[in-house]
Amino acid sequence: MRLRLGLLASASLFVAAPVFGADASLIADAKAFGTRPSAQSVDISPSGKEVLTIDPGKGPLSILTVVDLASGAQRSILNSNADPEALYWCKFASDSQVVCKYGGVTYVDSDLIPFSRLFTIGTDGKGIKPLGQPAHFSEEGLRQFDGEILDWLPKSPGSVLMEREYHAETGTTGTHMGDTRSGIGVDRIDLSTLKPTTLEPPRSWASDYMSDGRGNVRLLASAEKRGSDLTGVTKWRYRTKDSSDWKTFGEYDVRDNSGTYPLAVDAECDCAYVLRKTNGRDALYTVKLDGSLATKLVAANPQVDISSVVRFGRGQRVIGYSYTDDRRRTVYFDPEFSTLAKALAQAIPKQPLISFAEASADGSKLLILARGDADPGTYYYYDKLNHHLDEVERVRPALEGRTLASVRTISVKASDGVQIPAYLTLPSGSSGKNLPAVVLPHGGPSSRDAWGFDWLAQFLAARGYAVIQPNYRGSAGYGDQWMGANGFQDWRKAIDDVTDSARYLVAQGIADPKRLAIVGWSYGGYAALQSAAVEPTLYKAAVAIAPVTDLAMLKDEAEHYTNSRLVKDFVGSGPQIVQGSPLQRASEIKVPVLMFHGDMDLNVGIAESDKMVAALRADGDDASLVRFKGLDHQLDDTDARIEMLTKIGEFLERTIGH
Repeated sequence: MRLRLGLLASASLFVAAPVFGADASLIADAKAFGTRPSAQSVDISPSGKEVLTIDPGKGPLSILTVVDLASGAQRSILNSNADPEALYWCKFASDSQVVCKYGGVTYVDSDLIPFSRLFTIGTDGKGIKPLGQPAHFSEEGLRQFDGEILDWLPKSPGSVLMEREYHAETGTTGTHMGDTRSGIGVDRIDLSTLKPTTLEPPRSWASDYMSDGRGNVRLLASAEKRGSDLTGVTKWRYRTKDSSDWKTFGEYDVRDNSGTYPLAVDAECDCAYVLRKTNGRDALYTVKLDGSLATKLVAANPQVDISSVVRFGRGQRVIGYSYTDDRRRTVYFDPEFSTLAKALAQAIPKQPLISFAEASADGSKLLILARGDADPGTYYYYDKLNHHLDEVERVRPALEGRTLASVRTISVKASDGVQIPAYLTLPSGSSGKNLPAVVLPHGGPSSRDAWGFDWLAQFLAARGYAVIQPNYRGSAGYGDQWMGANGFQDWRKAIDDVTDSARYLVAQGIADPKRLAIVGWSYGGYAALQSAAVEPTLYKAAVAIAPVTDLAMLKDEAEHYTNSRLVKDFVGSGPQIVQGSPLQRASEIKVPVLMFHGDMDLNVGIAESDKMVAALRADGDDASLVRFKGLDHQLDDTDARIEMLTKIGEFLERTIGH
C-alpha cells in the first residue's frame, strides 16, 4: 500500500507440512488455496515454437522452464530461491535468448532497501550475463536498480533497448581514467556480446524514457525533487521523429492525479496516449508528437476512470484501452482482436475474461489468458491460421477438480444514501442465508476490487463463509470525488462504508449477526482493526495481515526514503493521526485479534504489528501475531501462506463457527 514500492507475487507447486491440530478438511483447503500460482510469467518465442514460464518450487522457490509446444518437452533452465532475490519476469528476446528481471528487499545499515537487476540467459540455460552497467570498485552511491527494458526491437532479434542507470567512479573527475557517467540513459545492447550503443547519454536529472516500439526514444521524464525528497511532480519532454531536440510535453502530479500521464507512444499515429482528467475522471487522449501537440479525446466513461491502454506484440502496438466498472472491460481498436475476444469468451464461458498476452513475431500464433470468477485462469496457445486452441498451463493447478464459488456484483446502500459497489461470494451449494460471514476490505487504500477470482475470498467461501468485498470511498477507479482525500485522511467515510457492508449482510438475511468477522491485508488489515475499534460489538473477530496500525509510525517509516514528503502528505496531519490509528484505540477493541506480518516488509514495518499486539495484550485482550522471517509485504511463500490460512481457519471456527 506504500507509495514507494510495488512488489510482485510469485508461485509454488509444493506444499508445507500441516499445522498441528488442524482438521483434515482445513488442511486440504489451506494447501489448495495457499499454494502460490503457477505461470507467474509466461511468454511465447518469436518463432511461436516455444513458451517460457516461471513456476513454483518449495516455499518461495521459483523455476524458469522452457516448453517445446510441438513435443511438450520441458527443460528447467534457472532456479531462484528468493533469499533475497526472486524472479519477477522473463521474456524471449530471440528464439535462443531470454531476458529476466529479479529483485528483492535487503538491509542497508538499518533500512530496508528494494533492489532489482536485469540479466540475459540462453534458452539452454547457459551464459547468464548481467545487463546493467558493470559495477565499479569505487562507484558513487548505492546501486539499487540497473534499468528497465524500453523496447524489444522486433526487427533486430537478440538486441534490446534498455533504460540504464549509471554510477560514476569516485576520484576520476579531471582524469582520463574511470567512468564518469552518472544518471539514467538509454543503450541498445547486443545480448550475445553485451556491446552497448548509446542512444541517450546518462542524465542526472532523468527519471524515465519511453520509446515507440520501433527503437526510437520519444519521451523523457524528470521527477522533481526538493532537496533529496520527491515532490510528486514529473515533467515530460518529447521530440519529433526528425529531430534530436527535446520540447516541453506536459507534467503530472501524483499527489492529486492531475496533469498529463503518458501511457504509451504509438509510431503509427506519431502520437502519445495519455490520461487526463475529464469531469473528475481519467479519460484517454492522444497527443501528436509532430510539434503541434494536437490533442484528441479517445475515450471517457461517466462512471469510472479509463485505466490503461492495451498493448500487444513485440512492437507493443496499441490495440485498445481498458476500464473497470464491475469487471475489467477492454475496447479494441482492432476489429480482429475484438471479434476473437468475443468468440473466445463464448467458447470458454467459465473464463470470460480474455487477455492477449503475447504473439509470435509474425502474429500468427497467440498466447492467451482466460479467467473467470470461479476459475483462476488458463493460458492457451492459439494458431490463427488453423483456428486451433490448445491449453498451455493452468494458473492454479492445486485447485483442479474443486467447485469454486461464483461472485456476484452487488450494491450496498451506505448510511448517507450513497450506493457502494461491492462483490458477494457465497459458499458453493449453500442456502445463502444465516451464514457465518466475513467482510474483506481491499488494500491500498488507493486500489479497488473487481469481479474475478480472489484466492483469499475463495478460501473463506470454501470454509463456509459468506464474503463481501466493498469498494469503499477512498478506492481508486471511480474518479476524484469517490477517492476523496484518500482512505487515511477520510478514514471515517471509508470505515463507515465497510461497516455498512457488514450490516447489509445482516439486513439481507445472508449473515448471522452473531457470527460476523472482518479480515484484511495491508490497508484492509488497517480497516479490520479500525473497524473493530469503531464498532466494538459488530464483529466477533478480526484478522489483520501486514496492517497499518499507527499513522504516525507510517510517516516515520518513510523518513529515510526519497518519497518521505509524499507519504507524509498522503497520510496527512491533525487529529486523525491519533483518532485514525488502531494502535491508539487498542483499548476500544473487545474481540479476539489475529495478525500476520513478514519481518522484511518495506510497505508497512513489522514494528506496527509488534506494538499493536502488545497494546491489545496489555488490556487483557485475546491477541496474537504470527511473524514470518525473511518475507515481505506479499508473503510470497507457499509454506507461509498455508500456515496463515490454516491459522485463519482455526481462528474463525473458534470465534464465529464454521
